[in-house]
Amino acid sequence: MNTKQPDPAEYPFGRKEGVDLEFKEASNALPKNLFETICAFLNMDGGLVVLGVSDDGTVTGVSPEAVERMTVEIASLSNNPTKLDPPRLLFPQALEINERWVIKIQVPASSNVHQTAGHVYLRSQDGDYKISGLNRIAALVNRKTGTYTEQRVLPYLEMSDLRPDLFEKAKVLMEARKPKHPWANLSPEALLNIAGFVRRDVFTGKVGYTLAAALMFGTDSIIQSVAPGYKFDALLRRRDTERYDDRELVCTNLIDSFDILMGFIDKHLNDPFCLEGVIRVSLRSLIFRELVANVIAHREYVSPAAATIKIYQDRVEFKNPNIPHGHGPIDPLNFTPYPKNPTICQFMIQLGQFESLGSGINKVTHYHPFYAPGASAPSFVEGEMFTTIIPLAPSGAESGAESGAESGAESLLKALIATPLTAAEWSKKTGRVTVTGAFKRSMRDLLAESLVERTIPEKPQSRLQKYRLTDKGRAVLAGTK
Repeated sequence: MNTKQPDPAEYPFGRKEGVDLEFKEASNALPKNLFETICAFLNMDGGLVVLGVSDDGTVTGVSPEAVERMTVEIASLSNNPTKLDPPRLLFPQALEINERWVIKIQVPASSNVHQTAGHVYLRSQDGDYKISGLNRIAALVNRKTGTYTEQRVLPYLEMSDLRPDLFEKAKVLMEARKPKHPWANLSPEALLNIAGFVRRDVFTGKVGYTLAAALMFGTDSIIQSVAPGYKFDALLRRRDTERYDDRELVCTNLIDSFDILMGFIDKHLNDPFCLEGVIRVSLRSLIFRELVANVIAHREYVSPAAATIKIYQDRVEFKNPNIPHGHGPIDPLNFTPYPKNPTICQFMIQLGQFESLGSGINKVTHYHPFYAPGASAPSFVEGEMFTTIIPLAPSGAESGAESGAESGAESLLKALIATPLTAAEWSKKTGRVTVTGAFKRSMRDLLAESLVERTIPEKPQSRLQKYRLTDKGRAVLAGTK
């Protein structure tokens, strides 16, 4: 079960329900109208469904015994064409808030038109509503086709134009991200269908593979024939700022493009690290995997302009052709993300190359001060070219991420050396007045790494629950002395 202890700032419960937010009470079973809302969000601009919350934002909770079963049901039903047509695989997230459980379902916008129980739903401020009539459905199809060029049907694109090895590579990446991934054992034809790479052209009636399918799995020659302007141009401009010191021109499939562009980043940028709980992670990877994924996922592929990554002495600039939803700087604390290529985004999520819509800006903003201490904040500017500028640390500055994080994890482990402690006792022993959100996140990380264990593992929510060091935790402490 995918669980997370959120910060208070992540709670959506101070907001009212609206065009992109829906609360539903659900104690022991999924609400009957859940997939009407999911369908409506997919057909519009996406949104968030939260189960276990009343209409006024009060957390009523999901029964702890039902949480795992309900999250599995949501994932399974979203992948079932008899429930959601075409399917859109969703991964709900269970959260514990003030000792009550809720389930969050982040639903992206889709470039397809979806239906449930034979009906198409749209979303308004007042909720979900059913639409009927060919004219209204055709208008929805036309809007999506005009906005999401990735869904253009290529009537003469055949399976022989796609590379078998890329389907195998995709399956390996899916299994690495999520063992027993429901798409990992599908045939190439079935995978293309369920992932949204096949659609019917409403103007000709022909069913065919889309531009997104060609970009993701096509041979290089096919990609250049269907998207002649497509390329990623990565440039190093430290000494020669007019031309370049090094260059990587990428015109291949999107699966390999991600690896090639990340290789260029790894080659030319420093890699300070920090500790997430007790796990050593690469700051370079945390920040730039998001930015490379965003350039790939949100590029407008019918534009003749190149997407570029330019590394200078003092900054890194990302630019990609874009169909803008607004113009000017984006405030990381107050923005509404819009998918430019929903099918490509969704598939990259399954590959582990992309997280969720809007996560890139949030993650980059959070980790950048650790990666480049003393540098100005990143900037994100939307326009015909979406521009991201990541300032680099002034010469001689070094990351200070390691020391504070490491000492915090070590102190948490040391507090448990003598005897098992309740969460409140453990928190107090490390100098905190209450069990803070930050403490709970660190506690969750230590449990996940098997450095700490519960004394009553079969009842995680027991009021008698205590925490103790494992043998692995004692070994880690011994190694820090």
